[in-house]
Amino acid sequence: MEKLNAIIVDDEESARDVLENLLLRFCPEVTLVAKCNNVLQAVEAINKEQPHLVFLDIEMPNYAGYEIVNFFKEINFEIIFVTAYDQYAIRAFELSAIDYLLKPIDIERLKLAVSKVKTQLNLKQNSERLQLLRTTLQTKEIKNILVSEKGNQYLVAVDSIIAIEAQESYCFIHTPDKKYMVSKNLKHYETIFADNLSFIRVHKSWLIAKEHIVNYSKSDLSINLTNGINAKLSKYKKAEFEDAILS
Repeated sequence: MEKLNAIIVDDEESARDVLENLLLRFCPEVTLVAKCNNVLQAVEAINKEQPHLVFLDIEMPNYAGYEIVNFFKEINFEIIFVTAYDQYAIRAFELSAIDYLLKPIDIERLKLAVSKVKTQLNLKQNSERLQLLRTTLQTKEIKNILVSEKGNQYLVAVDSIIAIEAQESYCFIHTPDKKYMVSKNLKHYETIFADNLSFIRVHKSWLIAKEHIVNYSKSDLSINLTNGINAKLSKYKKAEFEDAILS
């Protein structure tokens, strides 16, 4: 796809104009077909224009941007959220694999986001990703994460994760039924689960779930988990680990 028809949705006129000017100057592959100031106006424009891409502010009067999923049986366009939201919301975007831009918009980040849409248009999974984002933002609780593996995406329940193991530039997510290989580093998942006391970073290569600990060896500095998984325990993390499992 060489050209992308796009719509901007933001309740602030100045924000719409700034993004329009940035697209004109730095993203010539994007053709702006409409600008809208609320979700209902955006729904009408999307039905009329059938865009490839929607730049969507997340915080607007009456309907939040992510609620656009309620107005379509199928989301057949890509979405890039434009937001000034807090760090919790950023984690929600990350775990749902939905792209976002922070205000004020960084030009290089904008160009990268548009490039990703061009090369990785993945319309069939948009509804699932948006539902996950909406649930996470509304409940303020991370119950599922979206895992991308070899071009496929899987919804994985957080309470099913036994451990996350880092190997070079990849991570392996261990669950009772499957081991997923993802191109994310361990810091990514440590940040996502920062508020979840069930997960403990026990080694530079291991993030584990407390509920799945079977036993551990002080002499070998190893932790046995369910499913026969054996995780390493760093000597620098030993005291923190013991405090965590006794608390």
